[in-house]
Amino acid sequence: MHTDWLVPEWPAPARVRAVFTTRAGGVSVAPYDALNLGDHVGDVPTDVQANRARLAQAIAAEPVFLQQVHGRVVAHLTGPTAETLVADASLTTQPGIACTAMVADCLPVLFTDTRGTVVAAAHAGWRGLLGVDGQGVLEATYKEIKALALAESAQAATEIIAWLGPCIGPTAFEVGPEVPAAFIARQPEAAAMFVRHGPDKWLAHLPGLARLRLQALGVQGIYGNDGSLDWCTVSQPSRFFSYRRSGVCGRMAACIWLQG
Repeated sequence: MHTDWLVPEWPAPARVRAVFTTRAGGVSVAPYDALNLGDHVGDVPTDVQANRARLAQAIAAEPVFLQQVHGRVVAHLTGPTAETLVADASLTTQPGIACTAMVADCLPVLFTDTRGTVVAAAHAGWRGLLGVDGQGVLEATYKEIKALALAESAQAATEIIAWLGPCIGPTAFEVGPEVPAAFIARQPEAAAMFVRHGPDKWLAHLPGLARLRLQALGVQGIYGNDGSLDWCTVSQPSRFFSYRRSGVCGRMAACIWLQG
């Protein structure tokens, strides 16, 4: 894999592999340079396909790309598919199939159980994270993983762990007052994840909000993005795509898969 890509540092089982791509390693030209994996952003389709082929070759697995809509649908992947799946998360128990979340400021969250029986990837912008009635994409993904992990391990004890990838950071993510109000109404401790930033504007800590949601589910092993500048997509234009910064730009991917 390209040396600039991020490999999660977390205590996942050896058969669980994961990576977060950066701008490096592709063939697309500006403003999509170079490893744009999004086929919906205006890039040359053949360049996108070439980039996706490079990713598949690098990870020796088949990435499954979703049509993401900021919802909470979780797709179950049983093999490669030419069908466009409308969902914001995916999971699988099949080796060689890479659950994939595309991002350019939203938060990618990777999951596995500590027995290495199931893996999942979720795309979490603030809308998908918030969800409906306190149930967003992370809650939906967790419940599906838990059910599969228990089935695969014959009811043996297993723990679910999560890794948070790069996203827009808490010094750059400006939102209106309706966003903190919605989160705080469901989880009062979320108030600590918002800082007033002028009239009717707030700065939101997206990875912090995700950690609160995961902790409420009982997930104790949460790794990766801590909200520091090193993880901020907006602050590193040479390394990360950022829709908030650039408008027209490519998409990166967080992938997780089981080795055979």
